[in-house]
Amino acid sequence: MKPADRKILAHLRESVCAANKSLVDRGLVVATFGNVSGIDRSLGLIAIKPSGVDYDDLTPQNMVVLDLAGKKVEGDLNPSSDTKTHVRLYREFPDIGGIVHTHSRYATAWAEARRSLPCLGTTHADYFHGEVPCTAVISDAQIKLDYEEETAVQILDAFRGIDYHGMPAVLVASHGPFTWGKDAAEAVYHAWMLEYAAEMAAIAVQVNPRIRGVKQTLLDKHYERKHGKDAYYGQGGGHG
Repeated sequence: MKPADRKILAHLRESVCAANKSLVDRGLVVATFGNVSGIDRSLGLIAIKPSGVDYDDLTPQNMVVLDLAGKKVEGDLNPSSDTKTHVRLYREFPDIGGIVHTHSRYATAWAEARRSLPCLGTTHADYFHGEVPCTAVISDAQIKLDYEEETAVQILDAFRGIDYHGMPAVLVASHGPFTWGKDAAEAVYHAWMLEYAAEMAAIAVQVNPRIRGVKQTLLDKHYERKHGKDAYYGQGGGHG
């Protein structure tokens, strides 16, 4: 590998390691549950958390490096058990740069309830352009065939007709959430916002069981003022 490429890969390892550690800081994981990956499209290489390693023990050097076929390129440890899901999504969503999977409490509760996350207000609409879809329950045949690969298939099926740019999140039925973004840090930010929206929605449907989704014009306004071609929120390039 050329020195310049080695420098790019080192930066990818560092950013993915930092993003994994930020899951703990944001209260999105317990034990060793959850993982973050990132990709450098120019190199065609993915860095991902090693499987079952405590977050305190993560370093840029122990991030596992793979190619887009899922073949290990560098690293002494086994990659995340969800690696095949990540790799397939990178192939199918060609401009995302980072993916996160967590078992955060509220988003996972919606996934375990096998319910899509309704957009009930503007906080949700700021980041997710409508209802966050929940996949179908994975079949026995898919589990036996190749569970992690078929999890990605379930996600892709849930996105038929949905723009993954405007909806950088999904709930995998009976399992948990996945989010993505332009890089690993943004994917973590989306996981954090998804958890916040999931908690608020869980409370809202208890306060008013008859509540329905926010009206479309308000949803569109809040999403597009941050993400549309005429976005005007903030100072550019940031969140919140």
